[in-house]
Amino acid sequence: MACQCQAALMAKPDEKADLRRYLQEAREALLWKLDGLCEYDVRRPLVPTGTNLLGLVKHLASVELGYFGDTFGRPFAGKLPWDESDPNSDMFAAAGESREFITGLYRRAWAHADATIDALALDAIGHVPWWPPDRNEVTLHRVLVHMIAETCQHAGHADIIRELIDGAIGLTAGRPNLPSADPAWWNIYRDRVERAAQEAAGTSRNQASA
Repeated sequence: MACQCQAALMAKPDEKADLRRYLQEAREALLWKLDGLCEYDVRRPLVPTGTNLLGLVKHLASVELGYFGDTFGRPFAGKLPWDESDPNSDMFAAAGESREFITGLYRRAWAHADATIDALALDAIGHVPWWPPDRNEVTLHRVLVHMIAETCQHAGHADIIRELIDGAIGLTAGRPNLPSADPAWWNIYRDRVERAAQEAAGTSRNQASA
């Protein structure tokens, strides 16, 4: 009986460690999308709203510093490279901000966030300064979940932006998480998707005219 209790105790999941692992995997997936690109390609906007790879990194650095810093009374000591009067200044890198500076800031934001995660319990209370006062109270657990969701969302944006730049795809270098790396396979698959879309559209038109 004692052995069974000890085994159950040893198998108890470490929720904080699980959350940190998912956050770190998303962080690294995002940074990997910059690898091998020239200075212009990491900065150039690929959609009408201006989304760009280095801007996504800069934005997530600011978000981590806010949620894991100011929210819990642990502000970041370094100088931040954005203009509070410009709502989109954290969404792109200025010409004078190097790739190394932005990615370095992101890694410093990780370290600052990880220190907060280490120091506090998951039920520790914080207050998000930019949320309305009547609902700005949060726990570290909630902030971790929020940050994982936001980082994964922007890593998905980066997936599409990188594919538009040079066709590179995959989750990470060591774990592509895709059924094939063969461009010919993807051409065939894309044609299947296109045919299905056209057939569905034609069916819809026929039904509407009936």
